[in-house]
Amino acid sequence: MRVLVTGASGFVGSAVLKRLVSDGHEAMASVRRAPEEPVAGVSYVAGADLVSGTGWEAAVRGADAVIHAAARVHVMEERAADPLAEFRRANVDGTLRLAEAAAAAGVRRFVFLSSIKVNGETTQAGRPFRADDPPQPLDPYGVSKLEAEEALFALSQRTGMGVAVVRPPLVYGPGVKANFRAMMGLLQRRLPLPLGAARAKRSLVALENLVDLLMRCLDHPEAAGRVFLVSDGEDLSVAEMLKRLGAALGRRPLLLPVPPAAIALAARLAGRGAVAQRLLMPLQVDIEPTRRLLGWSPPVPVDEAFARTARHFLEARR
Repeated sequence: MRVLVTGASGFVGSAVLKRLVSDGHEAMASVRRAPEEPVAGVSYVAGADLVSGTGWEAAVRGADAVIHAAARVHVMEERAADPLAEFRRANVDGTLRLAEAAAAAGVRRFVFLSSIKVNGETTQAGRPFRADDPPQPLDPYGVSKLEAEEALFALSQRTGMGVAVVRPPLVYGPGVKANFRAMMGLLQRRLPLPLGAARAKRSLVALENLVDLLMRCLDHPEAAGRVFLVSDGEDLSVAEMLKRLGAALGRRPLLLPVPPAAIALAARLAGRGAVAQRLLMPLQVDIEPTRRLLGWSPPVPVDEAFARTARHFLEARR
């Protein structure tokens, strides 16, 4: 199968390319400019741009499927005067222009990397998000992802191109950056962390598990026309996650049992309430429909994924 990947230089996109090559597919990567270190076996198509919408006709030519991982991503400190407008320009308008070009070129399957933020920010204890729950996005990024999903399914109805949507929670793995990488740095230095009483369960997904599901969505007959939630299949509290990630790093974390309410109050006063929410509030997803419909299970267990992530982190610091 000939597969075009957008966001090919990103954390998820680059892993998708390597998996496509490993599986024997003909991988194409849409990039703004040719990379300095190309992935062996990948054909690069330079010039396409998500925001301007230019270059997609050439990028999708000859493709059987598209995995769309490019996006304007959620940012912690937004600087745009109208954040929703900026997210819509890339994540809705740009996605739709790509999908229209793909449909016109005869692409049979379009796999869209969305976000669990379409469902919402937190779940109730014992009530994980489901793919068929009414969407409740609370920030511009989540709103833009929902609108992109709706536009893609409408386009699918008009053109017959199969669309599959995957909504991941936090993705981690070798080379992860941002908060997950910072957390590993804190564990490595054995700094005390006030999260010993953070017991709300959170769903995570290892990069390898997410990529494996994206591969399944490329040609599975039950994938078209549906939304899939994904996780490692084992939800962890932040305290549990820190203990097991610490073990992978060879460090026993120093976890202080500070009451979550005190942490939340301090975080709000410091203007970091959103960070505290991600640490203290539950966010679980139900992947049983994904398992059942696609015959899929996460191939990499949590502790193995943590070990791979920690090993890469330690090697990079040497």
